[in-house]
Amino acid sequence: MKVLFKSRDPEAIAMHELAKARSEFVFRRLAWLISKATVSLSDINGPRGGVDKRCQVEVQLNRENKVVATSIARDWRGAIDLALARAVRTLVRRRQNIKPTRRVRARGLAWNLAEELVLEPRGYSMITTTGVAGT
Repeated sequence: MKVLFKSRDPEAIAMHELAKARSEFVFRRLAWLISKATVSLSDINGPRGGVDKRCQVEVQLNRENKVVATSIARDWRGAIDLALARAVRTLVRRRQNIKPTRRVRARGLAWNLAEELVLEPRGYSMITTTGVAGT
C-alpha cells in the first residue's frame, strides 16, 4: 500500500509524517485490499482560524473502486483521525455487504446421507433408484 500526501499549507506540510504513520496504522488490517491511499490537507479559511482544517482521504482499491472520506475539524490531528476513521468504516461496511458464495452445509449433507442409509439386520446398505443394493 502506497500512502501519498498532498498539501499547499505550510502548517499542514509539517503534518506529513504524522499523516503517513496514522494512515499505515489505521489501514494495517486492510492493506492487502488497498493499492493506494492519498491524504490531502487544506485550510479552508486561511489564516483567519476557526473550524476550517479539512482532510480528505482517498483510498484506491483497484482501478475502478475507490472510497473518499472528508472531515473538517479545528486542528489537523482531529481532521486526519476523523477522515481515516470514516474511510475504514466505509471499507469495512462495503466488505461486509458483499454476499458470500453459497456453500453446501456439512450438516445438511449428513442429514441427506442419513436418510438414504437404511438399517438392516446385516448392516447398512444404500437405497438406489433400482432398489436395495449391497446387502
